[in-house]
Amino acid sequence: MASVRFTVTPTKAEDLPGGSDLSPDISLRSGSRVRFESDSANRSDPLSEVSGGVTTTSAGGGADSPDHSSIDQGEGNSKTSSVYINSNHQVDDDDFYDKNLALFEEEMDTRPKVSSLLSRLVNYTNLTQGAKEHEEAESIGEKKKPSKSPQMGTLMGVYLPCLQNIFGVILFLRLTWVVGTAGVLQAFCIVLMCCCCTMLTAISMSAIATNGVVPAGGSYFMISRSLGPEFGGAVGLCFYLGTTFAGAMYILGAVEILLMYIAPRAAIFEGEGAAMLNNMRIYGSIFLLFMALLVFVGVKYVNKLASVFLACVIISILSIYVGALVSAFSVPDFPVCMLGNRTINAHDVVDNHCSKTVLVKVPAEKLDSNFTINENSTVGPTFDPSHVPEVMVEKTTHLWKLFCHNAQLNTTCDEYFTSNNFSEIKGIPGLTSGAISENLWSTYLHKGDVLEKRSLHTSQVAHPASDRYPYVFADITTSFTVLVGIFFPSVTGIMAGSNRSGDLKDAQRSIPIGTILAILTTSLVYLSNVVLFGACIEGVVLRDKFGDSVKGNLVVGTLAWPSPWVIVIGSFFSTCGAGLQSLTGAPRLLQAIAKDNIIPFLRVFGHGKANGEPTWALLLTALIAELGVLIASLDMVAPILTMFFLMCYLFVNLACALQTLLRTPNWRPRFSYYHWSLSFLGMTFCLALMFISSWYYAIVAMVIAGMIYKYIEYQGAEKEWGDGIRGLSLSAARYALLRLEEGPPHTKNWRPQLLVLLKLDEDAHVKSPRLLTFASQLKAGKGLTIVGTVVPGNYLQSYGEALAAEQTLKHLMDKERVKGFCQCIVAQKPRDGISHMIQSSGLGGMKPNTVVMGWPHAWRQSEDPQSWKTFINTVRVTTAAHLALLVPKNISLFPSNSEPCTEGYIDVWWIVHDGGMLMLLPFLLRQHKVWRKCSMRIFTVAQMEDNSIQMKKDLLTFTYQLRIDAEVEVVEMHDSDISAYTYERTLMMEQRCQMLRQMRLSKSDRDREAQLVKDRNSMLRLTSIGSDDEDDTDGGERDRAASGSGGSTEHHRRIQMTWTKEKTTQYRATHSGCSTPEGFRDMLSIRPDHSNVRRMHTAVKLNEVIVNRSHDARIVLLNMPGPPRNTEGDENYMEFLEVLTEGLERVLLVRGGGSEVITIYS
Repeated sequence: MASVRFTVTPTKAEDLPGGSDLSPDISLRSGSRVRFESDSANRSDPLSEVSGGVTTTSAGGGADSPDHSSIDQGEGNSKTSSVYINSNHQVDDDDFYDKNLALFEEEMDTRPKVSSLLSRLVNYTNLTQGAKEHEEAESIGEKKKPSKSPQMGTLMGVYLPCLQNIFGVILFLRLTWVVGTAGVLQAFCIVLMCCCCTMLTAISMSAIATNGVVPAGGSYFMISRSLGPEFGGAVGLCFYLGTTFAGAMYILGAVEILLMYIAPRAAIFEGEGAAMLNNMRIYGSIFLLFMALLVFVGVKYVNKLASVFLACVIISILSIYVGALVSAFSVPDFPVCMLGNRTINAHDVVDNHCSKTVLVKVPAEKLDSNFTINENSTVGPTFDPSHVPEVMVEKTTHLWKLFCHNAQLNTTCDEYFTSNNFSEIKGIPGLTSGAISENLWSTYLHKGDVLEKRSLHTSQVAHPASDRYPYVFADITTSFTVLVGIFFPSVTGIMAGSNRSGDLKDAQRSIPIGTILAILTTSLVYLSNVVLFGACIEGVVLRDKFGDSVKGNLVVGTLAWPSPWVIVIGSFFSTCGAGLQSLTGAPRLLQAIAKDNIIPFLRVFGHGKANGEPTWALLLTALIAELGVLIASLDMVAPILTMFFLMCYLFVNLACALQTLLRTPNWRPRFSYYHWSLSFLGMTFCLALMFISSWYYAIVAMVIAGMIYKYIEYQGAEKEWGDGIRGLSLSAARYALLRLEEGPPHTKNWRPQLLVLLKLDEDAHVKSPRLLTFASQLKAGKGLTIVGTVVPGNYLQSYGEALAAEQTLKHLMDKERVKGFCQCIVAQKPRDGISHMIQSSGLGGMKPNTVVMGWPHAWRQSEDPQSWKTFINTVRVTTAAHLALLVPKNISLFPSNSEPCTEGYIDVWWIVHDGGMLMLLPFLLRQHKVWRKCSMRIFTVAQMEDNSIQMKKDLLTFTYQLRIDAEVEVVEMHDSDISAYTYERTLMMEQRCQMLRQMRLSKSDRDREAQLVKDRNSMLRLTSIGSDDEDDTDGGERDRAASGSGGSTEHHRRIQMTWTKEKTTQYRATHSGCSTPEGFRDMLSIRPDHSNVRRMHTAVKLNEVIVNRSHDARIVLLNMPGPPRNTEGDENYMEFLEVLTEGLERVLLVRGGGSEVITIYS
């Protein structure tokens, strides 16, 4: 039922709109504003306030008349004309109250009201984002019931599930063996270490679980959201494998209990060793099949049986304590047969005689060589057998036959058997027997060793026992590390509470309390059981893993009260239950990882049945568990899942420590009893236990996790979960940047940090993608690379274009495999945008020190001088910023990354020294596969006054000290006469520049006159004269200088007086030389400037020499001359560079930043 909220707010009648038109019944209620609202509507989507839909809600049968309330729908917004009683729709009511938020109404779609936000948070449901173990699944076709608020408390929701998951097969099958082998002291240490590890992990887990709402995702959710998708996926899969192998371990434990203690005759293969393993494999596969089918049919049946399984565990444990107390008063009868100090297998004492011979009454007529008349018999030495009906004689036992190979008393027997006698000891001496003093110390055995009691007397004959005799042998070689690996799975299962967070009434309170109390309880049980076992049970019985010395009884069952069957039956059902829980939880964990879509090839396992049951994940889980079952040895499967669980716990501790040390603002856990040092201690425990239990298993588990991590990093979907690794990266970056701020990098640490300037066309495509290819070859993936572009326009209007341009650059960087950053600047003019980018790129010490930009192609044919003027302006800006500059010319001819040069030369023309960039760049290029097979040649120019021979020697010494392999050549340039070609080339350049300038000026004049007429008619100020649009032409520069910075009326009037008709005609006649025949003749009479002639001479001579020597080079690197200080010579500068590089296929113009970048010192 939807509830109705009734709100009355006092209001004055005259304050209400339309108050004078009130009808009588409404005016009576004018003193208050009445509000009816449906709670169900209020809990709906917060955006429904502007949905435009209409919902009618009645309260007490009262409804408004259509005359008093009407709804006007338009463009998705509902408007009401009456605000007194609103019971038609929630939108109407909120629409009135939103008048108080009119300032924010335009942003309501992106910034909802606080009330809407709170409504959404209150009705938040814990959607399954990770593994949800022990989940109540719904059957197919069953209608989904209305969701109820979670009601589970600490006891039922956390404490008891943790107990059920922690207590398991190891407690019943292996703990007695661990105590007997390691001794009470070392076993106590093993249990304490494992329990401390899980306790520290539980503290870290509690902090993470109480830091906000944790959906029912268990450890995978916590780790992935704290450490990122890479760690989360790797550890999540490891935890999945651990849970799956745990299921296999529980199944093997159940089969072992069945075949060893419940129904030994059910074994298909008779014998020990391999036959027993085959029995385990067959029955284990059958058990796995039935359990998988049960999970597939319905998980709710598994969960309903959980309480039964838990009751079995609790009853079994209580029977152990009761039995230990009873043994102090009444010792159970479990005799152990010993030969000397060696333990005899009770299965071979078929006649219940633990001795070599026994006295039996035998009729006299049946006496033979197998019997000997007892010396103490009453029969005299002269007796007549015919008169004696029965005689007490000594008969050999079944054990005699096993050791002597026949029943004859005079046969040859085993030497140890002959030298020692049989004896019986109590298997359960009792709590007050003092057995603990003998069980304090360890007795580690090798495989095949006989179980011995050291306190018993034995003969000196101690030759190795043969497995032909009925001793109890050790089945595996034991050590402290082996026992740690086998025992640790018995303390896992601490995540059961966090996995149920979606079902808890108060998860942030229940998870820490329930989990820590469960660990304390189980730790107390384990530690007390270690002491009780050592005090109550004989040492050889404790070391007897399968109870062979006590006639095949479960060792822990011999201590139980009232019967060993309490433990046997209880442990069997609890082990089966734990296996079912593992097969229930593991598929959901895999499904959660698959649904997060962080590992592409696992996507298929995210699908399931209609009710969400993970069918495919269950199938994979069953197959992996079958691998564990085929191993068939509980002692070999346990260390495998130990590794996976320990790795999971390690990363839980790491996540807590990382979040605590980073002090991220969102790290505010309600559980406050944590500290980063405890988390690091837990990490240390986990890592130590991994290598203590099995170093090779630990390495394999780490390699598996590392491979998954790298796979997710390169192939997985990108996720941003606000994880701690990203926070750690930010902190590390901040620390490194602050360290870099301490001073400029040393010459030995200098490497090019590139700012690559790219230009986009009208379709937002990069015009010269090879520029980025060349940058990738130069960097070889190292150092900083920033790829930037300038989008012309206004930032407010061009924001979308800037984002599109940035995405284009990122796509190109991914294609070229360039690791770096994108920067897109919106500016009115490209030259200003480039200047801003050069000034602002980078952060702290990570600023670019080298600018890479393309050569303006076809600059001579372009009517717009913007391209080459922007180019020269960028050269000036980089020079002013003391940055190096690289300009590849003919970039389209440069090789791509898939076109390696098989041979050739990289030629360096070292004309002037500007920091050693020319020496360093070829070395960096040759690190890339494209240029690796190219050789390096260094050319330098000698003038007439230079000693070229000495220069070559010095250059060879310099390259040797630089550790650079290169051929060296000195080119002599003696001819200093200026040729007619140079003079003519300079004259053509100046004439062309003058002609283009006059053409641009005449165009500028026409534009200026049209603008003047327009401005005069509209009576606007003539601020456009000298604006940014014209400042790229010479005329614009002069007009700006003439106009100055004033904006007064006198200035406006002066401009109007200047541009009269006569002045315009005179200006045209004076400046437009090419518009009249006289002006054309003046152009022909121009004499070239002497400085230009000298510069052209240098460019021509150098070009001749370079083309002559380097025409076959793969790439030519040469010094780039600086631009002229006078801006009027900019076009000549471009011509000089063009002449300098004519005839060369690939040229890289290099301009140093003014600092040394290479050194001869180490």
